[in-house]
Order: sequence, then C-alpha cells, then structure tokens
Amino acid sequence: MIATDAHIKKVYVPMTETGFYILLCLRQPNHGYGIVQKVKELTKGEILLAPGTMYGSLSKMEKDGLIRFVREEEKRKSYVITALGKEVLEIEMKRIERLHRNMEEMRE
Repeated sequence: MIATDAHIKKVYVPMTETGFYILLCLRQPNHGYGIVQKVKELTKGEILLAPGTMYGSLSKMEKDGLIRFVREEEKRKSYVITALGKEVLEIEMKRIERLHRNMEEMRE
C-alpha cells in the first residue's frame, strides 16, 4: 500500500452514507441521477441524495481515485469504482458487518 492509499483510507473510513452508497452503486457504471434513483430504491426512500451533495461527492471521489469517469451520454457523466474504491468499500463493509455483529451480540 502506498502512502496516498493510506491517506485516502483514513479520510474515507468510516464513510458517510452518501459515500458508501455512491461506491456501492458504482460497482456497475452509472451516472449521478441513476445513483440517486438506486439509493432511493435501496433505502425505500429513507435516503434522498441532493444533487449538490451527489455531484460534490462524485467530483471528490474522482479526484481521490476512488472512481473514474467512463463516458458521457446525453450530458450525463457515467462513473465506475476503481480498485482503490473497491478496497475502501470492502473495508467499510467489513466495519459495518462488525458493528452489526456486535450489536446483535449485545441484544438482550
């Protein structure tokens, strides 16, 4: 792991729900509006990503190397997760699984 990757992991883990859902949705190429719709569907409307939040996050994640631009169709830019993004997402998924497991263990 190079120093940049360590810095990125420190910045992104733990992840915001927005960041988590963006990376989760970009395991397949998608554009901002498609991500907003998918997150709304996955969360049954509990999480509605605002355009400013979405596009700010996409821009930062692209700059940080977690996602990459794939193509533009009808003025919609599509992105996909990179190897670094997958690694960060996996770390976060394991963290969430641990939290869930610990929560279940502590239930009475």
